[in-house]
Amino acid sequence: MIQGERAMILTPAHCRAARGFLDWTQSDLADRAGVSRSTIRDYEGSRHDIHRATEAQLRLAFEEGGVAFVEIAGLGWAIALRATAQG
Repeated sequence: MIQGERAMILTPAHCRAARGFLDWTQSDLADRAGVSRSTIRDYEGSRHDIHRATEAQLRLAFEEGGVAFVEIAGLGWAIALRATAQG
């Protein structure tokens, strides 16, 4: 697959939902991912897209927090909270 064809996994809705699972504010996510809060705010509000590197930083922060990104055949990407993150 050509790199430019790769679809984003983390949509604005996934970002909001993952923060909700973890009970994180936009500032919490920004601090953990090393990006600005305005980047989170604007992305979640669908004001602009994010770069692949920023998506990777956000996903890593979520994964380290206990969120799993799961591809479901025929449906696309979903998020789940790992059992260890709940305890």
